[in-house]
Amino acid sequence: MPEILTPIPLLALTAIAAYLLGSVPFGIVIARLFGLGDLRKIGSGNIGATNVLRTGNKLAAFLTLILDAGKGGIAVLVARALFGPDAAQLAGFAAFLGHCFPVYLGFKGGKGVATWLGTLLALAWPVFLAAGATWLAMAALFRISSLAALTAALVTPLWAWLLGYPQTIVLLIALAVLIYIRHAPNIRRILDGTETKIGKKS
Repeated sequence: MPEILTPIPLLALTAIAAYLLGSVPFGIVIARLFGLGDLRKIGSGNIGATNVLRTGNKLAAFLTLILDAGKGGIAVLVARALFGPDAAQLAGFAAFLGHCFPVYLGFKGGKGVATWLGTLLALAWPVFLAAGATWLAMAALFRISSLAALTAALVTPLWAWLLGYPQTIVLLIALAVLIYIRHAPNIRRILDGTETKIGKKS
């Protein structure tokens, strides 16, 4: 963890602002703008890019991915510019919480992978590259997106240590735990052998 230097009231304001930003359900917004209907009634009902892709609209899915990642990245960059590394990590965590448990949707949100990646990119881009490479390798081997994400989240704290970013390890462990919690149904399907593979319809 970075040393806490920012005054607590400013950290609290940072957390609130980042959480509200993270809570913006871009998947739902994009789906409606593209005339795809209510995303919560499509496919898995999830509000993320993977479920948008199930509509068959690749552009909408891509925009959702970028915007959801941007929530984490922008929160980190703005907080770091205004206050410092302590606020940046808190902002990334709060934005992630906002995406997973958005106040605007009754705290029923997404699984957080895109927002996690955006946070990683802004905090430590070499760790982001290593996490992305891990995801790609697992996806190529097993063709299961959720398994690739779970593996990447699990090993990313190790990547942070190896690549010289030990101050981010506590945050990355916390994010990994939340990713596993949000992916509990996927984990059950992986163990059952029923998880949808990349390129196949659910």
